[in-house]
Amino acid sequence: MHFHPSRFFARALLPMLLAGAAVTAAAAPDARIAELAAAQKQPLLDSLSQLVAIESGSRDLEGLEKISDLIASKLKALGGEVELIDPSAEAYRMEDTPEKIGRVVRATFKGTGTKKIMLIAHMDTVYTIGMLNKQPFRVEGDKAYGLGIADDKQGVAVILHAVAMLQALKFKEYGTLTVLINGDEEISSPGSRVLLTRLGSEHDAVLSFEGASVKDDKLSLATAGIASVTLNVSGKASHAGSAPELGVNALYELSHQILQMRDLSDPATGLKMNWTISKSGSNRNVIPASATAGADVRVLKVADYDRIEQQVNERVKKQLIPEAKVELKFERRRPPLEATDASRALAQHAQAIYKDELGRPLGADDKAAGGGTDAAFASLKTKAPVIERFGLQGFGAHSADAEYVLIDSIEPRLYLATRMVMDIARGKTSVR
Repeated sequence: MHFHPSRFFARALLPMLLAGAAVTAAAAPDARIAELAAAQKQPLLDSLSQLVAIESGSRDLEGLEKISDLIASKLKALGGEVELIDPSAEAYRMEDTPEKIGRVVRATFKGTGTKKIMLIAHMDTVYTIGMLNKQPFRVEGDKAYGLGIADDKQGVAVILHAVAMLQALKFKEYGTLTVLINGDEEISSPGSRVLLTRLGSEHDAVLSFEGASVKDDKLSLATAGIASVTLNVSGKASHAGSAPELGVNALYELSHQILQMRDLSDPATGLKMNWTISKSGSNRNVIPASATAGADVRVLKVADYDRIEQQVNERVKKQLIPEAKVELKFERRRPPLEATDASRALAQHAQAIYKDELGRPLGADDKAAGGGTDAAFASLKTKAPVIERFGLQGFGAHSADAEYVLIDSIEPRLYLATRMVMDIARGKTSVR
């Protein structure tokens, strides 16, 4: 079989050839890996078509069962030891946690080496049953559209086909290669978080396959932690016109609490707390007997959770109306992923592969932005590198009509994922 470089490899090498530069083996793409990445491009699109065709909202147990069966069958066909795990029993129970949680697919590939590497992605989406009709899988130019395709069915597909490439290469120099695909990421991973944290601590490196942006192709070394604050105030109803003095106005107390906790954000540390929702009363002419409010909290360091939780618990003790009953609940929905020297070093290795072998720039941002990810759970109890956004470049996550991935990012990302697993396994990186 002869190697035919795809367009992006040709573009990468042409400037050097024109300049008369000597293209050494170290600076050129690995021909066999590049060939396999090109060969896996259409099969990956076919997998995406299959994955997108199954609706798999975080609370759609039937859909999650179907898609987990599909993923499990593909991993078994690749030679993995596959488990389907029900994480419901050990779930962290938050206010919106369903009683039953979608299964986790865990596949284990045993090798001949010593390094343990884990690849993670999630199969669930934010969408409800029936929305697939508005955005079925389709390809238009360099874009593949579909509900949940960017977040995160592309990540599942990239992992599946990177493993297929490793199998085609007969590469088994790792000790253990673990693939973990969960079905509850979009509801803050209440069931899978324990497993993610435990397995993260048992591996030498974790690569997470959330997608990169179409505007800025980069890896993420840090993501925000997410928490919520819920205030419930109980008062006493009374006629607002004839006997307001006989009531206990829950809305007044709620307003007081919100106002006295409006200044807890700390721009210097990146801590943010913003009240975003509230509700009170039943009728205009009735003193409200109940009122609720919710706040969104973002932190950049795990330690900041302790600080903000202590502050809100201290503030809530200062009531405007002593007769009102005030209850506060602080939920740590997702920890932050904090950048480490280990993750920076491994990201630099990935950047070198992209630049030297593919001729493409690759960022590695250690500034947290946007939402949190499961990479943070995997990093909680380890000093090993954990890096996010090894998935395809995409756009429109959580939208109902414009979610897509860039087809031209398939080959370079498959190449990168495969090379990273091989180099980590061979001890060519600075992982522990």
